[in-house]
Amino acid sequence: MRDHDAQPVGGLARRLASILAARGQDPTTEPAYDPEPLPALQLAEARIPLRYQGAVADHPAVAAWVREVAEAGRPGPQGAPGLGQGRSLLIVGTTGTGKTHQAYGAIRSLLIAGVRLRWKAITAADLYAELRPRPGHDGERELMDLARCPLLIVDDLGAAKNSEWTEEITMRLINRRYNAMLPTLITTNLGMADLRSHIGDRVASRLTEMTDRVILDGPDRRRALAAERHTLAVARA
Repeated sequence: MRDHDAQPVGGLARRLASILAARGQDPTTEPAYDPEPLPALQLAEARIPLRYQGAVADHPAVAAWVREVAEAGRPGPQGAPGLGQGRSLLIVGTTGTGKTHQAYGAIRSLLIAGVRLRWKAITAADLYAELRPRPGHDGERELMDLARCPLLIVDDLGAAKNSEWTEEITMRLINRRYNAMLPTLITTNLGMADLRSHIGDRVASRLTEMTDRVILDGPDRRRALAAERHTLAVARA
């Protein structure tokens, strides 16, 4: 703008106010700022089971793991960190103590922190069912996809019936992730001694080195919630 075109601030403000008024807009109204959506989180929640779509990683050890993984991420487009190599978590606890809740909470926490994340989740029972040889199905390709995925949840390891074949599949999956140092979230009801006898010494040895162990204790949350609903129903009757 040339010097002779300059206008006093008050005059410019009056002009802007008159333009807004002519457009039917109140110049005294504060603009509304909607929070930026989190597309990655929204897309992830379409894949997260409904029961865990509000999951929060509130256990201190799981929250610390999330921070460590987020801080170690490699810079990507627009500066957003991508998932890098890192430690894995073995979340151990009896039935109903919130192991799966914490695992999905960790996924949500990473996405909320802005980490670009490709992840998969599967139960051990579904893993073996999906990879079992059958006509027209490329189980080898699927196994490699799981082995290379930047972040993988393996839920309920040790809950499925074991055999030489399941032990081999588990070994191949865990060994590839161990060698590549890819973060893996594993939940199990079994202590390490029972888990070792179920999945074999070779797998258990790798898990011992690659994972930080988180132990969840307390009552079965599902039974506690069922008892609470029953108590409320009786009180309303």
